[in-house]
Amino acid sequence: MNSLVPLFVIIPLGSAFLMAIFGRIIKGFNKVLLPLALLFLTYLSIKFLLGAEGTITYQVGGFAPVAGVPIAIYLAVDGLSRLMLTIISLIGFLACFYSISYINIYTAERKYLILFSLMIAGMNGIVISGDIFNIFVFLEIASIASYALVAFGIDRQELEASFKYQVLGGVASLLILFSIGFLYWRTGTLNIADISTQLPYGGIFVKFIAMVFLVGFGLKAAIFPFHSWLPDAHSSAPSPISAMLSGVLIKAVGLYVIFRLFFNMFALSHQIAMIITVLGTLSMVIGGLLAIGQWDIKRLLAYSSISQVGYIILGVGIGMLILSRQGNTAVASLAIIGGIFHLLNHSVFKSLLFLSAGAVEFRTGERNMKKLGGLAEVLPVTSSTSMIASLSISGLPPFNGFFSKLLIIIAAVQAGYYLLALLAVIISIVTIGYFMKMQKFTFFNRSRVFWQDRNIREVPFVMCFSMIILALLCFALSLLMIPSLRDVVLTPAVNVLVEGLKYTNAVLGY
Repeated sequence: MNSLVPLFVIIPLGSAFLMAIFGRIIKGFNKVLLPLALLFLTYLSIKFLLGAEGTITYQVGGFAPVAGVPIAIYLAVDGLSRLMLTIISLIGFLACFYSISYINIYTAERKYLILFSLMIAGMNGIVISGDIFNIFVFLEIASIASYALVAFGIDRQELEASFKYQVLGGVASLLILFSIGFLYWRTGTLNIADISTQLPYGGIFVKFIAMVFLVGFGLKAAIFPFHSWLPDAHSSAPSPISAMLSGVLIKAVGLYVIFRLFFNMFALSHQIAMIITVLGTLSMVIGGLLAIGQWDIKRLLAYSSISQVGYIILGVGIGMLILSRQGNTAVASLAIIGGIFHLLNHSVFKSLLFLSAGAVEFRTGERNMKKLGGLAEVLPVTSSTSMIASLSISGLPPFNGFFSKLLIIIAAVQAGYYLLALLAVIISIVTIGYFMKMQKFTFFNRSRVFWQDRNIREVPFVMCFSMIILALLCFALSLLMIPSLRDVVLTPAVNVLVEGLKYTNAVLGY
């Protein structure tokens, strides 16, 4: 399976190239090629997820190490990478399939799909790269494509949001590149596994580089207080892109890299673990509180993303705290399972919420909940899928969000972090409040029936299909609480983090 690893970058890059050439002259070429390419990547990623074991490596160019220094570009796929590839490919396919009808409201279909394909290529490259500089290269590919897609509507609001996103994204990229330069100066290598063997434990230099990385990738992940670009960018982008940004991109270019570096490259530090956990808690609380007062559906969902990312970081951060002080490994694993499980769940229900919001806007041209109401009667599929996603993100059983939040809360209690557990419960209750507000004023407000005297009907099949599949996943992913299923999907990803020092051995073979 080693030779299949580069396909995760080659296929979306090749698709973008083919669409740029043949998309001009063959009608419908773009709308057929990219969904098929992403469907194949979904199949391939699920095959890796269910069939591969251990770490799969591929050396670009085939160069052997020189004097023990790896000079080839290493591509590495382990349990965490396989899970992320599955998320990117699956959500990417469903968002792209949804776009087949949604993109009709724009005039530059070919450019939209080319940028979409480049964004997928960049995210896949980040996830499979074992080289810190190539992570930066792929990060820029994904980021630049997302900057353009945020501004795709070319209205003043979209352009302003994209400009803010670019400025803060540029600052983040500069900080990341600055850190990579210092690492190369200190170690003489860019391979993550090799760097981990050469960085000393602790010390001012290592802590400084770690903090700069945390700020840079924290900006990419929109962790509080680095979140100011996210509400405008996610609410201004086309809805399938909002689903990709919130459901996938901030995880691939932000959270994934933070977890990879701070578990597999840097030695675990209690101080860094504490900072990460505090930032996650603040994101969870402040993002949830800011979402309460929003009346624009997509801005409410954007602030909610900050809060839900906080849950992910909280779970993984608690695990990091326990491991950094050589505590109970079982409790640490439980916390990290909760965080990784919530990362997977959030990709599904937040993508569904943005696609549902896009369906409402597609048919009504309106996102202000104060002006909407009664849409459940004319948008039955949209209202049903939106309700399922709302209940799931709020953490109500039997939906998937309940189980991931439950694991995080149980781990916090077992670790003795009772305040964190209480805050997680309170913010989950707050989440129920603002999502029920969204459901009431958008779909069930009898005092304001928006569709009267308007020809509003359910969105086309391709849009409904993507929403229905995601809604079914909100139920199906609850099955990961079954140990035999969890051990296949989640446990390999968790083991990569818990057994951080084994990453070097797995990649370099020593």
